[in-house]
Amino acid sequence: MAAASVKSNSSRLSIAMERTGQWVFSQEIPTDVVVVVGEANFSLHKFMLVAKSNYIRKLVMESKEPDLTKINLSDIPGGPAIFEKAAKFCYSVNFEITVQNVAALRCAAEYLQMTDKYSDGNLTGRTEDFLTQVALSGLSGAIVVLKSCEDLLPMAQDLQIVQRCVDVISSKAYNEANFPSRSPPNWWTEELSILDVDSFGKVITAMKQRGAKALTLASALITYTERSLRDLVRDQSGNGTKSSDPASDSGLRIQQRELLESIVSLLPSEKACLPINFLCCLLRSAIFLKASGKSELEKRISVILEHVTVDDLLVLSFTYDGERLFDLESVRRIISGFVEKEKSMAVFSAAGLGETSCSAAMQRVAKTVDAYLGEIATFGELSISKFNGIANIVPKAARKVDDDLYRAVDIYLKAHPNLDEIEREKVCSVMDPLKLSYEARLHASQNKRLPVQIVLHALYYDQLKLRSGADNPGMQDAVTTKTQLETDVSLVRENEALRSELMKMKLYISDLQKSNVHATSSSMPAAKVGTSSKKPTFFSSVSKKLGKLNPFRHGSKDTSNIEDVVDITKPRRRRFSIS
Repeated sequence: MAAASVKSNSSRLSIAMERTGQWVFSQEIPTDVVVVVGEANFSLHKFMLVAKSNYIRKLVMESKEPDLTKINLSDIPGGPAIFEKAAKFCYSVNFEITVQNVAALRCAAEYLQMTDKYSDGNLTGRTEDFLTQVALSGLSGAIVVLKSCEDLLPMAQDLQIVQRCVDVISSKAYNEANFPSRSPPNWWTEELSILDVDSFGKVITAMKQRGAKALTLASALITYTERSLRDLVRDQSGNGTKSSDPASDSGLRIQQRELLESIVSLLPSEKACLPINFLCCLLRSAIFLKASGKSELEKRISVILEHVTVDDLLVLSFTYDGERLFDLESVRRIISGFVEKEKSMAVFSAAGLGETSCSAAMQRVAKTVDAYLGEIATFGELSISKFNGIANIVPKAARKVDDDLYRAVDIYLKAHPNLDEIEREKVCSVMDPLKLSYEARLHASQNKRLPVQIVLHALYYDQLKLRSGADNPGMQDAVTTKTQLETDVSLVRENEALRSELMKMKLYISDLQKSNVHATSSSMPAAKVGTSSKKPTFFSSVSKKLGKLNPFRHGSKDTSNIEDVVDITKPRRRRFSIS
């Protein structure tokens, strides 16, 4: 690639020298000086250059050599291509001044001291006229000139070319934002996106000073960010960047980190002017690049968290390949920031955020958080502490019904089948069984994954509701089903207790029989084994009595083999969820 670039540059230089030779040798006078500009050598006439350039005139006059034959101008702005045009100007050969080269020609003219003081109509005056009358007369031209100045610093800054461009761009962009002249109305934001971040920042700052609206600045920043960090911000599917390997944290990653940090520093002070999905993508990029500014982005998101969607939170949670979870600390801090803000507002309004009062915004956030927990619960790497930590941030008063949280808990238990009873109880501690709907309690009563204590809470609550007639009094089938479930669960526990007592009795009788047989065999060695008259033993009589007490003798009600036919259907698959 590098060899091809060098070959291309050499080819262009050869063509330039060939063209230069044509107008130099047309003077029919041998050349007497070689001007070196980088890798290019120009054979020219000193008297033609001295007539226009005071810089070259001083070099010739002040040279210690009796006959100066070589001049090095490798540090001229614009390089060989721009010097060629300046030399053409000295030879009065026509060439085109454009918005792309006018800034470089103006800097070269300043470098060569080609001003009207040494020659009327010199290159400085010509380039100044073009800048004023053509290049800086429109928004697009001014942007192109400012872009060309990026390689001409600091001279372009010293000559005020950069500031003049910024003034024109900010003024015309401000007017265009308020009074669009063409469609689409934000076309000018696309034009600005060709600038580097320093030049873009100068324009945004100038627009702020002119009183541009925050939404106008936000529109320009979003367009610029999506174009500059396309793989990181626009591509939310994870196809743009596959790895967060620290080994790749060089070159491109460093450049992207610096660019992102500069963009964050330019965000408008009004925290609600940027879309929350854009802020979430920006924060995920900052987490991936390990950039500074994460705290500022988290604060901005927490302020408008009530507008967040589950997809937005998932963007913050997963790596770009969609396979692994981030640390999730950013999500916790964002939710905590929103809750603290709501508490402060409640105190200010003397409403309080207690068990009986909660804002509508907080309730929306609680519903979103519960749905979000259901999406990330399938990942084995999600620990109980992280799951509970996020769930417990939301005040209990924000959940009028715990159905969504129950669904998340059930998914977590299903995805982590190796949890013991204590761990399952810890997972379930985030929800209140008494705040489940009738349908959720019906499901919970048949859910084998739940700890027995949670099932008993739900059944006890239903029993109280059924006695009072407050829960679905008109639904006879539902009441019948619930009553049957209560009976089944009660019989299961009675049956287990009965089996335990029976096992103890069997062991006790077995010990007695062994002792009796040992005593009999020692005193009556000649006793016959087979006898027609067999007396009932103590064990058989006890078994008969216990059999009469068995509630399952007319049909087992054991529900240990009942299939878990009731399941909560998972929502549609999201881009970051795993079925």
